[in-house]
Amino acid sequence: MVDVFEEVEDQIRSERYRSLAMKALPWALGVGAAALIAALAFWGWDSYSKSQADKASETYMAALEASSQGDTSGAYAKFGEVAKSPAKGYRALALMAQGGMRMEADKPDEAVKLWDEAAKAASDPVLGDLARLKSALALLDTAPYKDLEGRLTPLMEENRPYRLPAREALAFAKLMAGKPAEAKADFTYLSQVLGATDGMRRRSQAAISLIDSGSAGAIPAAARAAALLPPPPPQMPGGLMGPGGPQAQGTPQ
Repeated sequence: MVDVFEEVEDQIRSERYRSLAMKALPWALGVGAAALIAALAFWGWDSYSKSQADKASETYMAALEASSQGDTSGAYAKFGEVAKSPAKGYRALALMAQGGMRMEADKPDEAVKLWDEAAKAASDPVLGDLARLKSALALLDTAPYKDLEGRLTPLMEENRPYRLPAREALAFAKLMAGKPAEAKADFTYLSQVLGATDGMRRRSQAAISLIDSGSAGAIPAAARAAALLPPPPPQMPGGLMGPGGPQAQGTPQ
């Protein structure tokens, strides 16, 4: 008789477990399906991102080739194609290139707009700060001092890669705003600080000499011309020089 009762209890337990399993099955299938969908979505997005980066890279190189051959309009158009790409790194580089071309064509307002767009598009802080710096340089002899101060001061923070070039630009802005004493203090610092380039030291010493002689009127034109120069190496924490420009940070994505 005991065996009969145990068999009945086993059957009841089996039915109960089966009922619970049937209730849980839809939930388990749903979780599994969600995980599969998430995995497939990630794979699809990763593949799409890589394909877009590859496409942007090819078009960017074609734009550089066109530029090297003197086809300015063709290069600008190709950079424009890259500027619409989802690949943020290449989009920022293309916008910066377009900004440089507009600056060379003596269209600083358009250049500033493109460089500001590049700064927003850049996911790399080195590339983003370079775009912000070039915008400020292009505005040195036209924008109010307060605007320049607002653009440059954040770039001068301790861990920002272009803090010394930004400080140099702000020193020029102070000089042009009638603040020679403040400008001289900045130039003196830049002529001595670890990490300043030879060019930066020479410009600082020249600016100090002009301030002391009272003939600093030629500085605005020189400062504006600096916007067309190749980018200086980024300044790493501790005043150490980076190994190169934005391209040294890795392949844009």
